[in-house]
Amino acid sequence: MILDRVKPLDAILATAEKKSLKRTLGWLQLTLLGIGCVIGTGIFVLTAVGAQKAGPGLMVAFAVAGAVCIVAALCYAEIAAMIPVAGSAYTYSYASIGEFFAWTVGWALIMEYAIAASAVSVGWSGYFSGTILNEFLGIHLPTWLSAGPLAFGGVEGGFINLPAAVIALLVTWLLVIGTSESAKVNAILVAIKVTALTAFIALTLTSGDFSADKFNPFLPAGLFGGWGTGVGALGAAATMFFAYVGFDAVSTAAEETKNPQRNVPIGLVASLLFCTVFYILVAAGAIGTLGGQPIMDAMGFPVEAGSPELARQCAMPEHAEALVCSKEALAHVLRVIGFSGIGNMLGIAAFLALPSVILVLIFGQTRIFFVMSRDGLLPEKLSTVHPKYRTPHVVTMMTGAAVALGAAFFPVGQLADISNAGTLYAFLMVAVAVMVLRVKDPNRQRHFKVPGVWIIAPLTIIGCVLLFFNLPSAAMLFLPGWGILGLFVYFLYSRGHSHLGRGIVEVVDDVAGEELQIPIHPPGE
Repeated sequence: MILDRVKPLDAILATAEKKSLKRTLGWLQLTLLGIGCVIGTGIFVLTAVGAQKAGPGLMVAFAVAGAVCIVAALCYAEIAAMIPVAGSAYTYSYASIGEFFAWTVGWALIMEYAIAASAVSVGWSGYFSGTILNEFLGIHLPTWLSAGPLAFGGVEGGFINLPAAVIALLVTWLLVIGTSESAKVNAILVAIKVTALTAFIALTLTSGDFSADKFNPFLPAGLFGGWGTGVGALGAAATMFFAYVGFDAVSTAAEETKNPQRNVPIGLVASLLFCTVFYILVAAGAIGTLGGQPIMDAMGFPVEAGSPELARQCAMPEHAEALVCSKEALAHVLRVIGFSGIGNMLGIAAFLALPSVILVLIFGQTRIFFVMSRDGLLPEKLSTVHPKYRTPHVVTMMTGAAVALGAAFFPVGQLADISNAGTLYAFLMVAVAVMVLRVKDPNRQRHFKVPGVWIIAPLTIIGCVLLFFNLPSAAMLFLPGWGILGLFVYFLYSRGHSHLGRGIVEVVDDVAGEELQIPIHPPGE
């Protein structure tokens, strides 16, 4: 039987119970934690991509993506509080719907984290080239060194995005030697990001003329742009979903929260609502000043974001100031309306903050890889720890090389869409796992329970499916293609080497740093 292997939840929780985390966090701390983790990459990097897909309807896209994230976050919170161990949605699936589906989730997460890190690296490259090199140093990096090739959706004359590849490799090196972010440094970066975006909102909302022509038509591609096109308000929502990922930090803090039944939903919903309103105001400010109408093709349809055709159109002089053509959209808006100095400061904020996001994403990918390796589903050589640095250097270097490769040759929009496909699948499976555990293990202690779970969880599934089918066809097809490759790996290697299949459950907890082995009877083949 393919679906017969489910990891015993008691074995997983045995180690987690040794944490004895003190409950100190209230709703305000959780809200601020969520805001700090969510605001950043997407809004700095993808505003131009979203505007090209939805036009002024980008504001609707942010609202739709935020709504899907809120219901997904509630599902995530229940299961994260119930199973507070390493492995994220992969571990949750292993304990509820079994090894086979857990493998598919882990395989998707490996793709999601790595490609998301590539997307952020490309976004950082835009701010590095535009703000640091062009504005401050007067250096104009040639196109062939600062953009991916046209064949992969890059810019005409592009060959390699060297800054993006370099930052990915630099962060990988830092992870190999064991350098981690300081909490104080991270807090400073969060303050810089929020301050920069607040200044952007204040300046654009008071400087823009907000004339009707900048908002009309409001939805140039409609609400639904068409299956597989990735345009329209829902197509943009599927892309801007990238701007909300990070709320799981609130979910995983449920074990340290006072009165989690009350404070966790408040922290999750409040932080996501704040970020949604914040993002809508940023979009309104950008569109009200520069206009957000997309570049259209001969049929009156928005040119595909990240396509060679859009790259050619954006190279034309008449589109030099277009929001949809900028690689550093927010800084670009402020420069065009006469606030070059503040625009440059915003560019510096992104330049400083985005590498920390790359670090977290690569670390997250290696952690999923590491846990799957320790479960025997991937070669145990991958979980080898460096004798000096005590880090999983093999998988970290493999991940870093893949991230650098993606960042070097592909545009940010395509990378974000592919990453979102994996994220949406993982969130969908978390919603399924919550319902399965409610039926299979109703009496298990839950520090937080989703209110109206039989409404919220199905809404999460519907929302994830809706956004998935509004991604561009290439992004939609990438996930099943990657999944088919994963099935070959699972049946040719992983199923036969699985520790659970061999009768041993191995629980690794990244906080306690302990390992617990519990012998069980191997399930029948």
